[in-house]
Amino acid sequence: MQRTVAVLGGGVSGLAACYYLARSPQAPKVILLEGSSRLGGWIHSTRAEDGMIFEHGPRGIRPAGAVGKNTLLMVSELGLEADVLPVCGDHPASKNRYLYVGGSLHKLPSGIGGVLRTVPPFTRPLIWSGLKELTAPRSSETDESVHAFVRRRFGQELADIVIDCLCRGVFAGDCRALSMRSCFPALFQAERTHRSVILCMVLGGGKSLPVDFPLIRRAQKERWSQWSLRSGLEALPEALADFLKRRAVEIHRDASVKQLERTATGRWQIALEDGVVEADHVISALPAKALAASLPSWAEPLSRELLAIPAVSVGVVNLQYKGQMLPVTGFGHLVPSFEDSALLGIVYDSVAFPEQDGSSGPAVRLTVMLGGAWFTPSLGNPDTVSDATLVSRARAAVKEHLGVSAEPSHTIVKVHKACIPQYTLGHWKRIETITAYLEEQKLPLSLVGASYEGVSVNDCIFSARKAVAKLLGEPS
Repeated sequence: MQRTVAVLGGGVSGLAACYYLARSPQAPKVILLEGSSRLGGWIHSTRAEDGMIFEHGPRGIRPAGAVGKNTLLMVSELGLEADVLPVCGDHPASKNRYLYVGGSLHKLPSGIGGVLRTVPPFTRPLIWSGLKELTAPRSSETDESVHAFVRRRFGQELADIVIDCLCRGVFAGDCRALSMRSCFPALFQAERTHRSVILCMVLGGGKSLPVDFPLIRRAQKERWSQWSLRSGLEALPEALADFLKRRAVEIHRDASVKQLERTATGRWQIALEDGVVEADHVISALPAKALAASLPSWAEPLSRELLAIPAVSVGVVNLQYKGQMLPVTGFGHLVPSFEDSALLGIVYDSVAFPEQDGSSGPAVRLTVMLGGAWFTPSLGNPDTVSDATLVSRARAAVKEHLGVSAEPSHTIVKVHKACIPQYTLGHWKRIETITAYLEEQKLPLSLVGASYEGVSVNDCIFSARKAVAKLLGEPS
């Protein structure tokens, strides 16, 4: 009898898990259970009538590394190559990234000249940070905050400004609380294996996916820094959903999981609002805390570890200004926590992807990111904060940082509650404990998604691929 796999959560991780299951020569029966009325999770694009695109979640995907190539492979397999919008290496959105420090925009140094001379907001040439890193001793700590690691190896200034901004941009998190080992495992490992992060980068220490196909070759030749899709990134989960329907995957929307329980025969019984689904194996793509809430009482050791993985909320304000110009061209700018804790950064969407500006004449599209680890103290409760509060903060920042004071022609506000998991100190140990528990108990349960081993779209898709390969006994 064909076994049944239930996938919980229809964001990109859950959709990818279904995709890899359905593509397998030994495909089981697949049931996808999504609690909301739409698929795609945090990947959410609004398409205006004139063709303009607003992204409320991820807006560009990096092609680098094994996980980046894996996503490009999926895009190829789904027949989306013609819709890919790349940002090539010589594009301003690839070359120009800014920090807003001391009330001014500063371009991050690029090229040898920018490293050899003092460039604001830094007080000395960055080459000194590099020399410090090359001579810094190896640490024997099993984990360390991102800030402490960078301060120890590169110096205080890089940690306080660049790394503070980077962690706010990637994780909407505080680099003093985030784990180096879990957030940047390759760099943490580089110190272990080569004693120096820079030395490891020079000698080359990264694993790559042994696949070669036209889209990867093109991305490498044109040195893509990121890519999107012509009708918005939501076209990726939409294409996945279409593929799943063709492969007879059972998709249930508005099917919130209330309780998981094991039957006497060892199958899972999944209680929904209006019925029960049975499965031989469950792949959970739910956030860690949501899964914990649905586990049976006997799995309390697992629930306890899952509940220890926090997540932060982000306010996203999309703004369009007709007939306006930006003072700089680039990807966008980030803001360190000491400058304005509430404001994480501003993305210049119309610079990276002008193809998504629509047909209504020249316009500037911006996305202002707010809150993260600082949401409640600086903006209030994510459940009750008003749109007006977020729009006011966003427009004030656009006026102050970019000199754009016009009335926006479009404004969209979204509050993504608990959207980005935070890999705090000791996260690696939690993941080890969770993995050991699943193996010891021989639970037919796989965990995928942003709560565990990477928050990017690429990481989520790759985690699904690995989990399915392990489940089906196939090479990953």
